[in-house]
Amino acid sequence: MINNLKQELNDCYMYGEIISHQGFGPKTDITMREMIKFDLLQFLAYLLDSSNTNLYPEINFFHQYLGEYFTAERLLRFRSDRVLNDKFSTEVPRSFTYFAEADLSGKSAYTTKGFSKSRNLLNLYEQLGQEFISVNSDVTEEELKRLTDYTFMIEEYIRKYNLYEPGSGPIKASSNAPKPSAKSKNNTKSTLEGMKGNLNKNEVAEEDITLEEVMAELNELVGLEEVKKDIKSLINLLKVKKLREERGMKQPTMTLHMVFSGNPGTGKTTVARLLSKIYKCLTVLPEGHLVEVDRSNLVEGYVGQTAIKTKEVVESALGGVLFIDEAYTLTAGKDGKDFGQEAVDTLLKLMEDNRDNLIVIVAGYTDLMEEFVNSNPGLKSRFNKYIFFKDYTGEQLYNIFMSMCKKQDYIPNEPGKKYVKEYFNNLVDMHLENFANAREVRNYMERTISRQASRIVGIENPTDKQIKTLTKSDLEEDI
Repeated sequence: MINNLKQELNDCYMYGEIISHQGFGPKTDITMREMIKFDLLQFLAYLLDSSNTNLYPEINFFHQYLGEYFTAERLLRFRSDRVLNDKFSTEVPRSFTYFAEADLSGKSAYTTKGFSKSRNLLNLYEQLGQEFISVNSDVTEEELKRLTDYTFMIEEYIRKYNLYEPGSGPIKASSNAPKPSAKSKNNTKSTLEGMKGNLNKNEVAEEDITLEEVMAELNELVGLEEVKKDIKSLINLLKVKKLREERGMKQPTMTLHMVFSGNPGTGKTTVARLLSKIYKCLTVLPEGHLVEVDRSNLVEGYVGQTAIKTKEVVESALGGVLFIDEAYTLTAGKDGKDFGQEAVDTLLKLMEDNRDNLIVIVAGYTDLMEEFVNSNPGLKSRFNKYIFFKDYTGEQLYNIFMSMCKKQDYIPNEPGKKYVKEYFNNLVDMHLENFANAREVRNYMERTISRQASRIVGIENPTDKQIKTLTKSDLEEDI
């Protein structure tokens, strides 16, 4: 791992020298190599847990990878002087602005891995940060949060210029390239059966899918920015845990069971499906399939039958993720006559018996899920990681609709697009009790296609363009 990471570092130094020769870089005596190194020094100092009394592992890391020797006193002073301010965590490192400028110019070829040089540099930050956090005796949530927040900030920056996805290419020519601020320059020196309702899903875990591909699927989802950040933080934690395991170090105490809370149609099931694939890619789970159930798949109306039914469901999910939608319905019965509690008791025992081979995600409305978890000490101790799914905005619902149109080969005309934007903004503003977010978009899309079909059949020999086009009349409906 050391040699691999050093090679990645040297590659980025080399790319810095290349773009410098192409005319992109600081207009001072500092070299791109020195700038990259200095930015990385600041980044690692930012991640540092200064409350740790033994900084030798971190000091050794600085020397081993960046050739910088710090005493503990000098390292803490450097950290205080350079990164302990409100601006540092929100400002893109100087080297990234030059890498992005070069990528956008069209003069800078992609790396041998198919990434832009900006993305390649981001990959180095993520790997170096994970390695750095893993060297000490403890891993704190604050360190992981800093790593996630900082790299996420850089990721958003290069995404803005379409430089993140492999081989995607810049969005515009060099005239729109980002310019380093004056301040920056001055600072230089599944194959198991899925279940839902009447067992109507088959979820297959792809054998050859990569983490890069799964993350691309996640990133394509509209909105969900905080959810995406939570998932990236989890990935950082799992990678750090693996690094520590390889070194024979103590592992951070953690549970991967989760609570997904939020209103219907906010992407909970979709994210759970992607998360199961992520666990497989990171070898956390051997199969990585998702088994999706609700109360009806777990509970029977006879004594002893619920335990049998729940056990069968859990066994089908072993090696993957069990996703329980509307989980709060299992503890809704307050009179002691409900068999949902039997399902909960059985589930808790099976989770304990299969702690290394099963991850359970429970989902539902926010308030009701809090009641569910708090209803049983066993639930509360096992489900301590919450991910909240916000309702979509009108703009996000419009973007979801346009994405659906693209996938299904439909093209709304300009008056139609204007109407759809207003329609979803109005729908969100009404705060309807049963509003179902993305499900509303899917249902609206189906109604639109039906109206368009009724119109098209009245046209003799319609053209391809007519068949694809959605007009305002196709899109209009009463709210």
